Amino acid sequence: MRSRVTLVLAITAVLLGGVLLVPAAYARLSSDDSSGGGGGGAASVAAPSPTPPPPPTLAAGPVSVDFKGQFFSWALMDRQTGKIAGSPNMAATSSTESMIKSWFAADYLRQLGSKPIPAAMKKNITTAIRNSNDDAANALYAADGKAATIKRMVNTCGLTDTAALTSANRGTIPAMFIGWWSFTRMSPRDAVRLGDCIADGKAAGQKYTAYLLSEMSKVQGTTADKDQKTKSGGGRWGIIDGLPKSITDQGPVSIKNGWTRLVYDGNWHVNCLAVTDKWTLAVMLRYPAAKYPLDYGAQVCASVATQLVTPQPGAALKVPQQPVGKL
Repeated sequence: MRSRVTLVLAITAVLLGGVLLVPAAYARLSSDDSSGGGGGGAASVAAPSPTPPPPPTLAAGPVSVDFKGQFFSWALMDRQTGKIAGSPNMAATSSTESMIKSWFAADYLRQLGSKPIPAAMKKNITTAIRNSNDDAANALYAADGKAATIKRMVNTCGLTDTAALTSANRGTIPAMFIGWWSFTRMSPRDAVRLGDCIADGKAAGQKYTAYLLSEMSKVQGTTADKDQKTKSGGGRWGIIDGLPKSITDQGPVSIKNGWTRLVYDGNWHVNCLAVTDKWTLAVMLRYPAAKYPLDYGAQVCASVATQLVTPQPGAALKVPQQPVGKL
């Protein structure tokens, strides 16, 4: 069929003085000559696939909690940009409690360099992180040089609101607690910087960062009385409970909480820290232990995380008011 068209056009060209006039339609036909097909129609162009929405994450946004206590502050770092958002008082400080054990492990590991972890110290890291064991944390603190490790944390991680407890900054805290690592003063803003410092390798070093983050993803135990001991306690609660499956399925969430019921002020001091490859979130609280149990603080941390989920899957988690005196 097309060979006839070619012949006709060639004859026409001769009759018109040797000028070959090839219509655009014929040019399109002749370009497919070698295909051997008989369709003759124009090729269809597939519509582009719609761009899938980005996976859910945590992003800065409004947080509302009907908090019943003395101190409530939170901060969120976008680890892709380094930007930190949070409550208006995110630079205000409270005691770190066991949250700082994550740094003791990191500082020890970084100083090892490429050397293997001695078996006894590896056990200390595991129990200090997974079970929040105080004796194990004390061993790491001593190996890190005690007060020197706090200064290294500030310098290594670029902290601006953190300091060991001293007579100058203790306020109403009894002098007997000066020198206790659990009374190190830290803000949520610095806590997310600490989380980022651990995740990006500055804290624990290239060889052991993945190992430490893995240990922090394996924290065990709940807020239940059966999981809380004199020198250790269950610490898998808080931010991790406020994250939807669509986020936790993306990869491990590394956490380290801190919590102590202190007699001198009658408060629970509760801190929650979580870090992923995209963000790090910290929530720090003080509230009356005689009225609200540890689980109350855990639910406040979970609520903050839930409210920061983007896109928002539904109504924000509400923090229930606990019965007075229930522990």
